[in-house]
Amino acid sequence: MSTPITDPYRIVQAVRQVVTATTGGTPNVPGVVAGVTTDKETIALTASGVRALDRPDPMTTDTVFAIFSTTKAITATVALKLVEDGRLDLDAPAKEYVPDLADVAVIEGFDDAGAPLLRAPKSDPTTRQLLTHTAGFGYDFFNEDYLRLTRDHGVPSIISATIESLNTPLLFDPGTRWEYGANMDWAGLVIEGITGMRLGDAMSEYLFSPLGMSDTGFTLTRDMAGRRAVMHHRNDDGSLAPNHKWSLPSDPAIHMGGHGLWSTVGDYLKFIRMWLNDGESDSGDQVLRPETIADAARSHIGDLKVTVLPGVIPALSHDAEFFPGMPKSWALSFMVNDEDAPTGRPAGSLAWAGLANLYYWIDRRNKIGGYWATQIFPFADPTSVGGYLDFETATYRALG
Repeated sequence: MSTPITDPYRIVQAVRQVVTATTGGTPNVPGVVAGVTTDKETIALTASGVRALDRPDPMTTDTVFAIFSTTKAITATVALKLVEDGRLDLDAPAKEYVPDLADVAVIEGFDDAGAPLLRAPKSDPTTRQLLTHTAGFGYDFFNEDYLRLTRDHGVPSIISATIESLNTPLLFDPGTRWEYGANMDWAGLVIEGITGMRLGDAMSEYLFSPLGMSDTGFTLTRDMAGRRAVMHHRNDDGSLAPNHKWSLPSDPAIHMGGHGLWSTVGDYLKFIRMWLNDGESDSGDQVLRPETIADAARSHIGDLKVTVLPGVIPALSHDAEFFPGMPKSWALSFMVNDEDAPTGRPAGSLAWAGLANLYYWIDRRNKIGGYWATQIFPFADPTSVGGYLDFETATYRALG
């Protein structure tokens, strides 16, 4: 059953303190929307600050964000639904659903002329490996070899949402390591190959409609665009610069299952609540079976562990590690903290993040979870991370 919150105001204050803090008279964070839910209802949802530092529009609880890698868990949930329906075998070669994966190779460095050295993988990547980031795909902002491919060999940025951006080699033989990357974008193509639908349509049918997530999608509607938060970039001196020109592709060639969704905190809390409530929606629909939720929420990477994300493109990410030194595993498809976290989050909880400093956690033991949203590059921005951890800590201190 849900653990009662005795002091929700403590949660709201934690958010406001981060946004109202300044350096030299300039806000350290432009604006934040954050919320907390139990398995039954949203118990705190607050907005503070502005959508853009150079405009007066206030941040509101229905503000729309590019949610980046918090898209991944949504993609995985649709895949799990297909497993329940008997249409997806997680341990079959993923090329059975996406023929483009048949010719994938492993990169073993570069020759003297700078050309990539490639070989055939020892096994084919499976969808389970795609969901757990053990298939071998990486990101250019976290891996030097991938950065070299984009910088020197014309591979487009993953943000371009094109098949060319996904046609990259594996960094290792599938199943032998954990490395964060474009695996979930390929999982989205697995879903499309099975359903015959675009990923966004499959998400809508299997997830958004039953959960009432009306403000989530790969394309901004006119209404959503009018509520959108603006991307900001942290300068070397710590100041923030709004970038009104930045956006994800308005009509993406590929619905990127790893990063491409727009959403609101309120919508994402509905998704978190379903995971807290053993797969049941607010209206009573059984989106996933309880046994599916329970199995997906455990580690699926054996003796492998989640490693540090090295920020090789400083404009996009710092080096990043959640709870440094603490062992962490990977579920389907979330990070699992293997020990109790200093915020109060117990061992076995689920969590992840998005590149523009969006963070969430799902604590199925205490039936509570939360989501923190802002739009700031680079990832693992110390002020944003500190604010999020204060918010999570305040939530646990407010528990009865």
